[in-house]
Amino acid sequence: MWAINWKYRNSFAFWRSLVGKLWITIIFLVGCVLIALGLFLLPYIDTNFAESESRDIKRLFTYVCIIGFSLTTFFALFLFTKITQPMQQLIQAANSIRKGNYDTRLSLVTSDEIGELANTFNHMAAQLEDNIRNLNHEKEHLASVLRSMTDAVVTFDGEGKVILTNPPGEKIMQVWCDLDWSQADTDDTSERASASRDVPEPLIPLFKLVMEQGGDQSSNVHVQQGVWSVQMTPLYADSVIRGAVAVLRDVTEEVRLEKMRRDFVANVSHEIRTPLSMMQGYSEALLDGMAASPEESEELIQVIHDESLRMGRLVKDLLDLARMEAGHTDMAMREVDLVDVLERVYRKFSVRSKEQGISLHLDCVQSSIKLHHADEDRLEQVFTNLLDNAFRHTPTNKNVMISAKLVTDGRIPAAKISIKDEGVGIPTSDLPFIFERFYKADKARVRGESVGTGLGLAIVKNIVDAHHGTIQANSIFGEGTEFMMQFPVDSPK
Repeated sequence: MWAINWKYRNSFAFWRSLVGKLWITIIFLVGCVLIALGLFLLPYIDTNFAESESRDIKRLFTYVCIIGFSLTTFFALFLFTKITQPMQQLIQAANSIRKGNYDTRLSLVTSDEIGELANTFNHMAAQLEDNIRNLNHEKEHLASVLRSMTDAVVTFDGEGKVILTNPPGEKIMQVWCDLDWSQADTDDTSERASASRDVPEPLIPLFKLVMEQGGDQSSNVHVQQGVWSVQMTPLYADSVIRGAVAVLRDVTEEVRLEKMRRDFVANVSHEIRTPLSMMQGYSEALLDGMAASPEESEELIQVIHDESLRMGRLVKDLLDLARMEAGHTDMAMREVDLVDVLERVYRKFSVRSKEQGISLHLDCVQSSIKLHHADEDRLEQVFTNLLDNAFRHTPTNKNVMISAKLVTDGRIPAAKISIKDEGVGIPTSDLPFIFERFYKADKARVRGESVGTGLGLAIVKNIVDAHHGTIQANSIFGEGTEFMMQFPVDSPK
């Protein structure tokens, strides 16, 4: 049964083909011609020939018609087959190209129209292969450019769905998709969600603006603690906006540096304006003769002198910090005995500790701690700055402790130094920022002395970094602060 159906389908397909249709047409035409000749010739034969001769002529006519009909249909079928075979090859070649085999070619070598068609097809296939190859090269070039870009590139279609990203863009999309945007306004969020499903929440307003107005749009978006500069450009198709391309750059560090620059200028202006105002005021008082006695004049002159010294310290600290941050710090690296440096600093602050009623203690576990690559003067500057802060923030009858010992950090010998006070302490919220320039956790907690420049800890941090060391601070507000430093004993490679 299955074989009968298969034969039926094949025969039906043959009669629907070009050869079958042409063959049926020729058979029909030849049959019509033969029937017409028979209708006209048979009466003529019956009237002009005898019965025996007429029978022979009719038989001969029948044989001739059968032979002629057979030969005509056979040669017609042969001719049509020769025509349709190249057409079948052409169809197979076109299907092969449709499937992606662009190197398919026809091997028909004839001088007729079919040969010309084959040559045209081969030329078209070659042009198509070149175009596809060029498109693939352009696609690979574009993909290489996108992969090599450090900026994130994300392409959206008209509905806001992501259709193309580079690796940084993919990373950002994954991170932003995992964030919880539920803290945003509920009505606004639902409205934005209806406009687009895949555009991240911070980019939806910019995406809607590009889709509605066209043209390039740029903005800075804040996501958690980061700041991103977004440049969004529309994608056009026949003068119709069909999507948008967003280029995102992390400008968190640039914004932070710009803020530091503004704060630096503001702080420098403030720190310099204060002593200048005092110097100007007291000098005008002297010029106007407001001092009634030599003692008052001497007091005014002493204030002017103190403020000039304060301004000189500020300028010196600024120059030192600028040189350190620029990498132009001059350091005389040699072998240094850290215990000797600490004992010298201890003796320097012993007199001050007696004057302020503060107990100063020095505890060195080893009698000698050698640093093979250090600058003795810079280390003394570090300890001096830290002890000066400790004394200024520690009330009377409290303790300031200095300790030093050798430790092993990952099989690497290192010197660990601690300077701990029992002063007012530093709030936990201020601890991450105490090593920044001009940062003062609480100016009101300085015990009666002139406020520092706010550059001491920044200079300390730069000196410690130059020695390939580390420094950190622990503090409990109201109980005291401890600065812990660690320096490598051997020379860094």
